[in-house]
Amino acid sequence: MNTLRTRLAHGGWPLLPLRLLVGLGFAAHGYAKLARGPANFAVILAAIGVPLPEPIAWITTLLELLGGVALVLGAAVALLSVPLVIVMLTALFGVHLRYGFSSIRLKGFGPSGAEFGPVGYELNLLYIAGLIVLALSAASPLSFDRWWASKRGRP
Repeated sequence: MNTLRTRLAHGGWPLLPLRLLVGLGFAAHGYAKLARGPANFAVILAAIGVPLPEPIAWITTLLELLGGVALVLGAAVALLSVPLVIVMLTALFGVHLRYGFSSIRLKGFGPSGAEFGPVGYELNLLYIAGLIVLALSAASPLSFDRWWASKRGRP
């Protein structure tokens, strides 16, 4: 088992599911903002005091959508991690901090199913941690960044 773990770790394979999940998460949130309309997201940004909410709503929506897809593809992972961490920090301090740590707050269970309360900052921290790990690690397998480095003769 240790030999398999060593070989997988050496090739960077444990980072692949992390990269895919973080990328899909951002892409899904960006798509949801786009589908509802960035103008609706701009109202939320204005409420938490973000300056220039309309352009920032568009920038954030496209960053999450296109940045998430780029992460899934393993393209510009380190570069994209910085603005995506800023998005998560804005959400953490602007929205989720007041609700505490837990991202799942089960309030009750009724005929229509589970009822949840406000979401805390747990998921923001998980996304930030994932982005930091990906940014500080070598390019993972099946990634554009690794392919590009091999074409340029870099290990």
